[in-house]
Amino acid sequence: MMSMTFEVSSSVTLLFDFWDVHGPAGMVLSVIVVLLLTVFYEVLKVWRVWLGSRSKLAQPQSPYAVPPSHRTDNSSVLESSPSESSLTPIESQPPAPDTTNRYLLHGIQTLLHMLQVSLGYMIMLCVMSYNTWIFIGVVVGSVLGYFISFPFVGHA
Repeated sequence: MMSMTFEVSSSVTLLFDFWDVHGPAGMVLSVIVVLLLTVFYEVLKVWRVWLGSRSKLAQPQSPYAVPPSHRTDNSSVLESSPSESSLTPIESQPPAPDTTNRYLLHGIQTLLHMLQVSLGYMIMLCVMSYNTWIFIGVVVGSVLGYFISFPFVGHA
């Protein structure tokens, strides 16, 4: 049965039978690979947020929005509350010509989500090998990936 405590060892099997590490050189290479996978995971998270904010900017305004003429600071609470007249469509708008772009963007986001979830589970399974070096590689990769992608979070 597998040990359920962290151990410092240069021998571990990661994810697949062919990723069987026996020795310090293999462990260093495995830690670097896991570190890079974790950096990619963090960058992928930020990229998905950026794409999501970009798609929100591309979406048209709701046809049920309160028109600017109804938004006054001096109006009473009853006048500014939604009513039947303010919830009716302002004007019928033709379908947006960039509908295909929105579907394409949604398809890309779906594929990126699938990649992010798969990569996240693979990283989790690497940590569940209970090897201290692999765990440190995941933590350092997460920190490094966040540090690299943090400047892009403000622009999302």
